[in-house]
Amino acid sequence: MTNTLHTSIRTAIVAIAVLAGAGSSVLVRANASTVSSTFEPRTTLQGVPLQLNGAGTRYKAFFRLYDMALYTPAKVTTPEALLTQPGPKRLSFVALRELPGTDLGLAFIKGLSSNSPPDLVQKHTASSTRLIEIFSGKAKLNSGDTFAMEYLPGKGTVFYIQGQSQGAPVGDAEFFNMVLKIWVGSSPADFKLKDALLGV
Repeated sequence: MTNTLHTSIRTAIVAIAVLAGAGSSVLVRANASTVSSTFEPRTTLQGVPLQLNGAGTRYKAFFRLYDMALYTPAKVTTPEALLTQPGPKRLSFVALRELPGTDLGLAFIKGLSSNSPPDLVQKHTASSTRLIEIFSGKAKLNSGDTFAMEYLPGKGTVFYIQGQSQGAPVGDAEFFNMVLKIWVGSSPADFKLKDALLGV
């Protein structure tokens, strides 16, 4: 990645943090519906069995963007329980239409910044930058493509595209909680999707 692009990404993160601090709503909210994708009921991370906590569909306006599933060590129904629950966790996604990689990465950062204070966003700039780099490195995701985010205690967050890990783990538990808040925070991407992920 060129220095110019790297600087642009950092500038975008700072600008987004300022918007979040000003209370701007930077993601379109719409309805979640019954998922069309098939998610396994269970998976295992670091030898720990995880269960499908909930799944839903992300909409923007009237367009379905992706199906999404949350895996946890034990069932949770509130954001507080999810964010304080120890152990590994997984977010699985299936694209439902063509998604430009850069747009997707920036949308995640916007959601992250909308649900975390600016000083915390600044603290985790390196990890956030890596998230944008990963998705910007792929021109687009096509309908049916998969991506995922896994939190591994003691290691950090690993990003996957089409089942392939995208480099070494980044961040810590605090950073992954910021990622989770994109969908379960006080200003989530979609309130009905939030409820679906929490199974309520």
